[in-house]
Amino acid sequence: TLGTQTDYRDGEAQTDPYSPEYVVPSGSVPELLTLATLTWGRGLPAGLDEVEMIEHAWEKRAWEATLPAMDSASQIAKRRKMMDDMERNEWAFREQEIEKLQEVRLEVLKKLLRRREKNQNELDAKRLDDHWRNHQKAKEEKMKKRVHDCALMLRKLIAKRKNVMGKLERRDIIKEYTDFASQTYAPLSRIGYFPDNHSERYVVKNFYLNTFAGLCELEASLPDSVTQVKVKAPKPKYATTKTGFIKRSARLEMELAQVHQ
Repeated sequence: TLGTQTDYRDGEAQTDPYSPEYVVPSGSVPELLTLATLTWGRGLPAGLDEVEMIEHAWEKRAWEATLPAMDSASQIAKRRKMMDDMERNEWAFREQEIEKLQEVRLEVLKKLLRRREKNQNELDAKRLDDHWRNHQKAKEEKMKKRVHDCALMLRKLIAKRKNVMGKLERRDIIKEYTDFASQTYAPLSRIGYFPDNHSERYVVKNFYLNTFAGLCELEASLPDSVTQVKVKAPKPKYATTKTGFIKRSARLEMELAQVHQ
């Protein structure tokens, strides 16, 4: 039945502020209960609008205390006139609240419209960029094709200009072999020649390497030092010094041999 809240807590796990239970003594009406409709997130913590509402309630309570008693006809007429004026003021106050609420809703609507317009503008700009990029790509491809076609036509015109009269010319073998860019040295695949075909013609053929007689003749021409290998046995290293002591390296080799065995 008791509500508690620790001093040390995690901010993300904080719940709504605790409101303890209360008991109202008979015959008393606490003024604080007039704010019982305000809860956390809906009026609390109090802002400018809540303060104006509280001040308006105070003014209304003070006005109710000034109403005359209904003990005579003149007092009743005066009371009715005051209540009419108060009702007129209440309607004016309510109209002001409605106007404020409409202004707030209008601002929210304007923000939403501006956000939607911004998103639409970004989408339109993206579409225009994509369209411009595609147009530029098509333009570049068209320019590349035109350059290629221009080079092809120039080559054809140059080939036609070499023989304007259309006369038949005999083959000039000396000219072909002196020009390293001719068909003899650099044949083109578009005229039906493929360099990879008949590649065996470029293989080097040697008599001394491809025939048995050539190998025998090559072997006979080689000196004896090539065919008859002479290996000299290594001389043993001296394990002792001039004074008769065993060297440290020889002793280590003996120990390693023993460990290996």
